[in-house]
Amino acid sequence: MNAPAPRISILIATLNSGRTLRPCLESIRAQDYPAEALEIVVADGGSTDDTLAIARDCGVTRIVPNPLKTGEAGKSAAAAAATGDIFALVDSDNILPDRDWLATMAAPFADPEVVASEPLHYTRRPEDGDLTRYFAMLGMTDPLCLFIGNYDRHCAVTGKWTEIPMETADQGGWIKVFVKAGRPTPTFGANGFLIRRSALSAVAWQPYWFDVDVMRDVAAAAPDGRVCVAKVDCGIVHLYCRTLGEFARKQKRRVRDFLYFSPVRERAIVPGEHKRIVWGIVRFSLATLGVVPLLLQRFRGARRMPDPAWSLHVPVCFITLWIYSTTFLGKCLGFRQAPLSRDNWRQ
Repeated sequence: MNAPAPRISILIATLNSGRTLRPCLESIRAQDYPAEALEIVVADGGSTDDTLAIARDCGVTRIVPNPLKTGEAGKSAAAAAATGDIFALVDSDNILPDRDWLATMAAPFADPEVVASEPLHYTRRPEDGDLTRYFAMLGMTDPLCLFIGNYDRHCAVTGKWTEIPMETADQGGWIKVFVKAGRPTPTFGANGFLIRRSALSAVAWQPYWFDVDVMRDVAAAAPDGRVCVAKVDCGIVHLYCRTLGEFARKQKRRVRDFLYFSPVRERAIVPGEHKRIVWGIVRFSLATLGVVPLLLQRFRGARRMPDPAWSLHVPVCFITLWIYSTTFLGKCLGFRQAPLSRDNWRQ
């Protein structure tokens, strides 16, 4: 007799997400997964567009308020209201590309050692915009991560899904990855990340769920300081942005939020990580200003995945360097740090 399907709560944080929410929810509702074992919890930060109407029209299980507005607070608010045994973090700009996506992602949980699962790559569709296709091929939405070597999806430039040394075991269809306390950890935690509710019992995830810290915290709380993540050989669509201006706005939000919330997170730098980060920042800065290394990366990526969207690699890196430089300079000069306002925010 087959074991019953695990009960899954899909957690979605929204704030004026009307442009992308409907295809996201429709892809969830199209899943070949037992309806009685699935719920969708939306945490809304005060949308003034048609986000809530779309959520109700698509039959989400419940909508809860997110007065703190940020995506991290929204994930926390949705998790607090969820009832499933497994939480699935799906952003409002994600699309599940196949009807069996949820079942495929949940399958590794039959192994009791697995506490979380995550897609191995982003899905690139011909109909998506240039920036969506570019970031899907790059395997990340921040090119600085490429130079630091800390990312968690397959990258066409390097041919790897991360450059963090990890103990792994191929399971056929998915890779068992062992996360160890006190060791560098890839940026697991978003865009289709699933995790057992029980694994969060010793982790502080309220009022903000900082996704890239979750697996590190879970490993630190484990009795032997070691937990397992399944990297599943499937993808997920991430409609990150349509224009370079929209990308710049999201990068600014990311950096400002990081600086503001860093004292709250109290995230310890593990041995070897500080050197990796500093050296990565130096390499990124020199490569961007020198341009030629970026062109070589673009060439390597295009050889593996031919696509005219690789032309965006140079401008994306320049925008990223400018935003990081000006934002960190402001902090060094003593300007007041605050998260980017969510007023009039649109997905």
